[in-house]
Amino acid sequence: MYYAIISEDVSDSRERRAGARDAHLERLRQLRDDGRLLVAGPNPAIDADDPGEAGFSGSVVIAEFDSLASARAWADADPYVAAGVYSAVTVKPFKKVLP
Repeated sequence: MYYAIISEDVSDSRERRAGARDAHLERLRQLRDDGRLLVAGPNPAIDADDPGEAGFSGSVVIAEFDSLASARAWADADPYVAAGVYSAVTVKPFKKVLP
């Protein structure tokens, strides 16, 4: 089943994100390579593809996991969590309908 991992950044997360970005992306690539990643990306803090100094306000990952518990465990092990990028992380089931 798919699960949505919705994360909210702490204020002024840009430097923390930069320090953990490579490790964060490597985990997402592994999900992709395993055929489990539906979509992933950050939420720009302003209405722009490149928010520049404004940075990002959070992230969304939708991926396939065996259970809610395994999705939560994966989210808890995110390098952004260890780096203090996120103030909150919500994990919940997701049902893909379209496309």
